[in-house]
Amino acid sequence: MKIAKSKKELIAFIENDRINSKKIGFVPTMGALHKGHLTLVEKSIFDNDITVCSIFVNPTQFNNPEDLTKYPRQLQDDIALLESVNCDYLFVPEVNEMYAKNENPINFNFGKLEMVMEGPNRPGHFQGVATIVKKLFEIINPDKAYFGEKDYQQLIIIKSLTKQYNLSPEIIGCEIVREADGLAMSSRNQRLNETQRFEAPFIYQTLKKAKTKVKKITVKDLKLWVKEVINNNPIMELEYFEIANAVDLQPINNWNDSISVMGFIVVNVGGVRLIDNIKLI
Repeated sequence: MKIAKSKKELIAFIENDRINSKKIGFVPTMGALHKGHLTLVEKSIFDNDITVCSIFVNPTQFNNPEDLTKYPRQLQDDIALLESVNCDYLFVPEVNEMYAKNENPINFNFGKLEMVMEGPNRPGHFQGVATIVKKLFEIINPDKAYFGEKDYQQLIIIKSLTKQYNLSPEIIGCEIVREADGLAMSSRNQRLNETQRFEAPFIYQTLKKAKTKVKKITVKDLKLWVKEVINNNPIMELEYFEIANAVDLQPINNWNDSISVMGFIVVNVGGVRLIDNIKLI
C-alpha cells in the first residue's frame, strides 16, 4: 500500500491508473478503523480496480471542540489494518494540506435534509462534512465512494452534494456492521468503559423491540415508549429518537405517511454519543 501525505503525491500515485482507465473506489474515514470500515474497503476492492482510503480527522465537522480532542488517533494500527485487506493507496493529509489559512467556506444548501436530527443537534456538522468530502472527491475523482449506513443522514446529504455539484462518484451505502452483541461498530465505542460497553447493546435491543410495535401503536406513542425505555436505563440519556421517511428524512406523524420508514436514535452513554438506526417499514 502506498501512502500519500500531500494532494500532489496522491495525484501522482493514481495518474497511471487513470491513464489505464482503471476504476477507482474511495473510502473516506477519520481513522480509528474497525471492521465496519474494512467492510467498506473490501467492498470497494471487489467493485473496482484500485481502492483509495483517506484518514483525516476533519476539524470543521466537530461542533464540540472536546469531541475533536478526544477523537481516537491510531495511525499505525490503521495502516496495518488497511494493508491486511490489500488497500492500494492511503491518503493522510495534515489540516494545512486540506484547508488554506484564509479559506472562504462554501455555504452548502441541503434544504430540509439538514434541518432534522443531526442538523439542529450538531450545528455546522454537515457543512463541515460536505466541505471535506467535496475536496476529497475533487482530488481523487473516484468512480465510486463508499459510506456506512450507520450515519444514514450523512449518506443522504452526500448523495445530495454529489448531485448538486456534479461530482464524479456513484455513492454506495453499505449496511451497518455490528458487534456480536448488536452494538453498531463505531470508533466512539473505544471511549466506553467496561460497564458502558456492556450496557451499550441495549440501544439496538430497544430499536428491535420498537420495530415489533410498528402499526400496533401510534408513531407518537412509539417515540414516547423509546424515550421512556432508554431513559430508564441509569447510564443512558436519549438525545433523540425520530421516525422519518427513509428518502427525504422528514418526520412522519402516521404510519401510512410513507412506504419506507426508519427509526433514528442518538443516546448519550457516559458522555459518549452513540448513533444507530433501523428500518421500521
